Amino acid sequence: MASRTAPLAAATPTPATLAPATLSIVLPTFNERDNVPVLVERLDKVLAGVAWEVIVVDDNSPDGTADAARALAARDPRVRVIRRVGRRGLSGACIEGMLASSADFVAVMDADLQHDETLLPKMLATLSADEADLVVASRHVEGGAVGNGLSSVRASGSGLANTLARRLLRVELSDPMSGFFMIRRREVERLAPRLSAQGFKILLDIAASARGELRIAELPYVFRERLHGQSKLDTLVALDFLGLLLSKLVGDFVSVRFLMFMMVGASGVVVHMLALFGGLELLGLEFQSAQTAATFVAMTTNFYLNNRLTYRDRRLKGWRALRGLLSFYLVCSFGVIANVGVATLVYEENAGRLMTGIAGAAGAVMGAVWNYAASSVLTWRKA
Repeated sequence: MASRTAPLAAATPTPATLAPATLSIVLPTFNERDNVPVLVERLDKVLAGVAWEVIVVDDNSPDGTADAARALAARDPRVRVIRRVGRRGLSGACIEGMLASSADFVAVMDADLQHDETLLPKMLATLSADEADLVVASRHVEGGAVGNGLSSVRASGSGLANTLARRLLRVELSDPMSGFFMIRRREVERLAPRLSAQGFKILLDIAASARGELRIAELPYVFRERLHGQSKLDTLVALDFLGLLLSKLVGDFVSVRFLMFMMVGASGVVVHMLALFGGLELLGLEFQSAQTAATFVAMTTNFYLNNRLTYRDRRLKGWRALRGLLSFYLVCSFGVIANVGVATLVYEENAGRLMTGIAGAAGAVMGAVWNYAASSVLTWRKA
């Protein structure tokens, strides 16, 4: 007797199964629990008739942003969540979110409600009409404005950064510091190997890495005031921005992280000299004692800055920070040996043919490379 099987129950149609997303909106988040639900509700209104999805890329926020986003996803299949553990940074989060999309078009915007979501349909229409490959929401074209979203100091800093980006990298954008844009996903796939996961200025990185190959359109918008939470930008972002500029100027020959490590090291020279002068003139120490103290002061400040900026995605806290500081002292001590050893070798091998300064520079470079490589493995190793 033939067995009978029950017919399979038909799957309940959902927006996700009926219409694959045409547009993905990537929201990089850190401590934005209160803002994400509000933004998703706004997106639902302004994108009526569009097959869209939201990809929340959360850097393991302690305020429970990922949990809040998952609660939304449980009710709305258009919401997706990527929780990143052991890595942080706006650019890296944006890249992961864009590459996780299968939609033809991908938008990036902040989750802090300062970007005007009502501009999204117009951005999508511009790309869909094949008028551009990248559409940027700009505060600096006619009709756009900084508004009350930035303090006067941050607005001035943003203006200076825009000027440097346009002149040094020849990026033809009125607002390369904008964090609100939409791009064809195929262009993201093409440019992804050239992009840096470090830093905050993903749009600038995309535009500079494209080297004039993208058709770009700019649309005006007014930057809004933040409603909930606090801005995650601080003064250290300036060094991060300079690192990206230098990396692009040298054709990505060296990484942004290495350049930031070098800039922190350069600041350590200034700290060392100030501490040495203070030890000699103010405390009356002997030179050897003052030099030793200045060395430890400089290494300590370098560790702090590198922990806050260069390795902010691997930032050490509590007892791990203390252990990291001790390992950084050890690494830098061997760096001094490498510095002196290489400088001596170059000087002795080329006596009479190379200037003493070149030998010293060779030693300094060797010491810096050692410090960077060793500290990446020992002090700020990946979890």
